[in-house]
Amino acid sequence: MASILGDADQQRGKPVSFQRNRTDLERIEKTILAPYALKSAESRGRKYQEEESATRTAFQKDRDRIIHTTAFRRLEYKTQVFVFYEGDHYRDRLTHTLEVTQLGRSIARALGGNEDLTEAICLAHDLGHPPFGHAGEIALNELMQDFGGFNHNTQSYRIVTALEDSFSDFPGLNLTYETREGIIKHETEYDKSEVADFDPNTRASLEGQIANVADEIAYNAHDLEDGLRASLFTHEDLETLEIWLALKEQIGWYGESFDNVTRREVIRELIGLMVLDVVETTAANLTIRQVDSPTSLQKEPANVVEYSPTLNEKIRALKDFLYKSMYRHYRLMRMQTKAERVVVEIFQAYLKQPKMLPTKIQEKLEHTPLEQVITDYIAGMTDRFALEEREKLFDPYRRS
Repeated sequence: MASILGDADQQRGKPVSFQRNRTDLERIEKTILAPYALKSAESRGRKYQEEESATRTAFQKDRDRIIHTTAFRRLEYKTQVFVFYEGDHYRDRLTHTLEVTQLGRSIARALGGNEDLTEAICLAHDLGHPPFGHAGEIALNELMQDFGGFNHNTQSYRIVTALEDSFSDFPGLNLTYETREGIIKHETEYDKSEVADFDPNTRASLEGQIANVADEIAYNAHDLEDGLRASLFTHEDLETLEIWLALKEQIGWYGESFDNVTRREVIRELIGLMVLDVVETTAANLTIRQVDSPTSLQKEPANVVEYSPTLNEKIRALKDFLYKSMYRHYRLMRMQTKAERVVVEIFQAYLKQPKMLPTKIQEKLEHTPLEQVITDYIAGMTDRFALEEREKLFDPYRRS
């Protein structure tokens, strides 16, 4: 095969081949990635031995497998903040995931991290979310208190290691150790990780930490935009926030008509501000702490990927505002209360009469406790399916 760049052939005037196999891509990774980035050629491998792709790295293979899962497709009809029937232009769980992935790749590229691994972790980080967003998660967690509770990070891990049924040789997707570790160690202010089967004394990799911050950047910016779009609060309500005043000045807007274009300009500026701050702060952390390998990075006493203290304080104020003015808004509280009721009623109906579960789901009872089978089934439902299932279970005029 010709060399990766084809320099020798080019000098001799011969046609240049740009074909690259997995070995070429692994060599490129070692050349262009930072010393603290994880390289696919150095992966700790998969739980079940299998032949790697001829044209893709191990992390690229992980990414592709995640995209093709049933769980990933279902994200389109799962709530981010607004239930699907509230409107077509609000974020759903899939659009949020894609936005997180785009941000993750951008940050990883700027820091010399492994973009493919970052992308795989970002794409999988919300696979385990049940219908109706955090309302559904709260309901399932309460219902499962006597059986270990429910955590969507753990459920995401369960999906990729056990529940996805795509291969005859093994359960789940058989992802690499590094991707699985990034999924289980995903953690934000609202998402807590459970590190079963992984070292609890080490932090997430650089790529895992990037996925965590990308998630926060996405929901801070886009929940703000969706809240404004839904008129849960107005731009005048944001005047007490330092970050809002700075964004207004940055785009040169001083209180004129607040239209759709202005709103988008503000959100773009906010995202750019957060991304640049994270990149610059993280780069400084890596230099000051003299991080020179993936192992040393994961042994650091604190995450290296973070906001600067100054911006973190401003983001903290924004989060507090969103919590009070959006997540606790009476319209969302009504929506969430109804959603929790739907999940509870479906769960209790199945628990009382397991024979109402679909035959294929009942078959899982041979090796899995009833409560876990019900939880797995409900967690995999979309908002729309859950609402229809409730009707089938309780409406005597609705055919099953």
